[in-house]
Amino acid sequence: MKRRLEILQSKDDVDLTPMIDIVFLLLIYFMVTTTLIKQEADLGIQLPTPNVLQKEPLDLPDEHLVIIQAIGQVLLNDQPYDEPNNHDLPQLTNTLTVLKQSSDLAGVKTLVTIEVEDEARHERVIDVLNSCAVAEIKMVSFGMGQ
Repeated sequence: MKRRLEILQSKDDVDLTPMIDIVFLLLIYFMVTTTLIKQEADLGIQLPTPNVLQKEPLDLPDEHLVIIQAIGQVLLNDQPYDEPNNHDLPQLTNTLTVLKQSSDLAGVKTLVTIEVEDEARHERVIDVLNSCAVAEIKMVSFGMGQ
């Protein structure tokens, strides 16, 4: 009889752990799926528009080729940029930024292929990749030289 009372008493206990887990899952679900509404005030600012005077579309190449020579010279589309010992590459960065903006306006994706000569320093490749990152060019690949 005593054993039967113990069994009956144990059945009356309610485990709240699964219910608390479900409540937390629902809380997280509603926090993630709820969108916040932001009230934006009109500041009367006019953003610059694309150049409307240009009638013909730009003929941009599909791919821009960056060659890193063994001496550290960087060529973009066969044009030399910056000094071999300059790690910031400001001319290359500015040109890549302009190319990216022009490609975005024309609706073309900017693709940069980097070719490195065998004797070139790896440090120079990082400099070129940093320039691409500053110009916000995300499509970068490596190619084999001819």
